[in-house]
Amino acid sequence: MESQAVHWLVLSLLLILKMLPSLATETYAEPTIGTVVTPIGTQKVEERQKIIDAQYKCFEKMYRDPSYNKTGPYCNRTWDGWLCWDDSPAGTYTSQNCPNYFPDFDSTEKATKYCDETGSWFRHPESNRTWSNYTLCIAYTTDKLKMAYILYYMAIVGHALSIASLLISLGIFFYFKSLSCQRITLHKNLFCSYVLNSVFTIVHLTTVVSNPKVVESNPIGCKVLHFFHQYMLGCNYFWMLCEGIYLHTLIVVAVFAEEQHLHWYYLLGWGFPLVPASIHAIARTKYFDDNCWMSVETHLLYIVHGPIVAALLVNLFFLLNIVRVLVTKLRDTHRAESNMYMKAVRATLILVPLLGIQFVIIPWRPENRLAGEIYDYIMHILMHYQGLLVATIFCFFNGEVQAALRRQWMQYKAQWGQRRRDHCSMRSTSYTATSITEVPAYLYHHDCRSEHLNGTHSEDSELAVLRSAETYA
Repeated sequence: MESQAVHWLVLSLLLILKMLPSLATETYAEPTIGTVVTPIGTQKVEERQKIIDAQYKCFEKMYRDPSYNKTGPYCNRTWDGWLCWDDSPAGTYTSQNCPNYFPDFDSTEKATKYCDETGSWFRHPESNRTWSNYTLCIAYTTDKLKMAYILYYMAIVGHALSIASLLISLGIFFYFKSLSCQRITLHKNLFCSYVLNSVFTIVHLTTVVSNPKVVESNPIGCKVLHFFHQYMLGCNYFWMLCEGIYLHTLIVVAVFAEEQHLHWYYLLGWGFPLVPASIHAIARTKYFDDNCWMSVETHLLYIVHGPIVAALLVNLFFLLNIVRVLVTKLRDTHRAESNMYMKAVRATLILVPLLGIQFVIIPWRPENRLAGEIYDYIMHILMHYQGLLVATIFCFFNGEVQAALRRQWMQYKAQWGQRRRDHCSMRSTSYTATSITEVPAYLYHHDCRSEHLNGTHSEDSELAVLRSAETYA
């Protein structure tokens, strides 16, 4: 009964400290890193409050957990000033993730504590105080900070390149009327979703992620920005699903029929992602309302990521079925349409696994530090350069787009050649009419005839290529 009373007394005192953080003093000694001792009184109020909260939970856990029931000596459960340690057998190391109280602590690293052979917690030889090893918590902080900056700028550059390439692609699609068709309309919507996603991402990175004061103040604007960021992320993948559904309907269901009703695609691509994004926002507000919704340590993100993974799997099924049908048609009939559609399917089939791989392998980040860094670089390239990848495969590598650009270039060259010939003809006439020069006029006639003949020859060859290109287009 006496022990129980003591426990309740400790918990009561800690509860009072929780309610009145300003009354906290240096009563509770901190653990040390090396031999340096830093009193709690020198820390920020927020850090001190986190430590007091953790301390209260630790004493509550120590009272609630059953007694150690194994044979042999052991070290008693304890609170070391920063972390809570359970009963541990003698002669063993125990470890847990570093605390997140301080900005320079890496919570992915491990803090360790040694229970010696006599069943006592290890004491530091210099201070002769019970000591926990928090050295690794700050060992790689500088290196990881440098890597964080590199990844940050990689993301900014990736989205900027994506915006530039996507806007160029949209300009091409809108300028060349010969490219207008339902499939290109889907491409335009897909590209618009990626442009908007990149814009929201850059704004989020520059105004929220890199600005601790904004995160600390937790304005409603940063949560609204997060909502639109998640919504546009969903739009990206559901427009990819629309691409797959369109090809599947066109090839498998409608058997090369061209026209489809696109309003259903607009509803799926722009409308449906509002549902998981809204549910996530409501759930986040109610159950995990952290500052600016920055934390990824919540399963509520699967409200958004789950439908995305489902869309990717459905799309992959559609595309594999399309490939099966096209291979059968090519084998049986060798139809030219099958070849044309196979190219479109191949482009989509390449993109689907590439654009969704981060949602599949994110839970398996390697624990090894070097492997983890390589993983981070690969995932950042896949996540932040998606727009550039989509524009390259769906536009710049598109045979129809390349043919349209070649035709435009040939027309420009032909028009430029015509302007040169006209200019040359005007200059020749001028020199012939005014013989106030020391150079014989026939030399000018000779030069212009040469330019004229060269221009004619060049134009004829270009027009021949242009006609042949139009014939095969």
